[in-house]
Amino acid sequence: MNEELKNILLKVRELYMKYGIKSITMDDVARELSISKKTLYQYVTDKDDLVGKFIQNELEIRREEISKCFEFGFNAIEELFEISIFMNKLMRDQNPATEYDLKKYYPQHYQKTLKDRREGIYNYILLNLRKGIKEGLYRKDMNTEIITKLYLWRSEDTNIFEIFSVEEFTSIKLFVELLNYHIRGIATSKGIIILEKKIKELETAYNK
Repeated sequence: MNEELKNILLKVRELYMKYGIKSITMDDVARELSISKKTLYQYVTDKDDLVGKFIQNELEIRREEISKCFEFGFNAIEELFEISIFMNKLMRDQNPATEYDLKKYYPQHYQKTLKDRREGIYNYILLNLRKGIKEGLYRKDMNTEIITKLYLWRSEDTNIFEIFSVEEFTSIKLFVELLNYHIRGIATSKGIIILEKKIKELETAYNK
């Protein structure tokens, strides 16, 4: 993906996150970029193609950011905190209308996003569980496949916002409880010590 297209997609991201996808026309995009529609059509064939390239770029950015968490020598619990903080930020920054529009008006692109997200979460959690067991932070007697699927199922609960508002669901308080809920059920005593230390660090950072 060339730099010109990346710059276009960054502006498109701003528009989609602020107003949703459906209401943004190709004229809006061209106007915001101060280019002609003819120039815009040199990079995309139509709005559907633009949405598809936007999704592809979002997935690439997400993979790049998550991969950074594996470069610092974190243990399994520290790694889980870093990934969760990043995903929590994504949730806070996202306009619910964007995903709604994607699901309703661009189902093929929504399915691509959903498939990529499912595979990413599944593979990451399975690797994290195996790493934690090897480090002595997670229980050896758990069924890693079942725990991974339970985590994925919980993360995909489509009715979650009937119970929590977006503000509640992305709050530090709920974030801490979710990590507590997941890690305490699989951690060894050694892992619990690290978990409690990380929670204190997180709460201190957010209470400054």
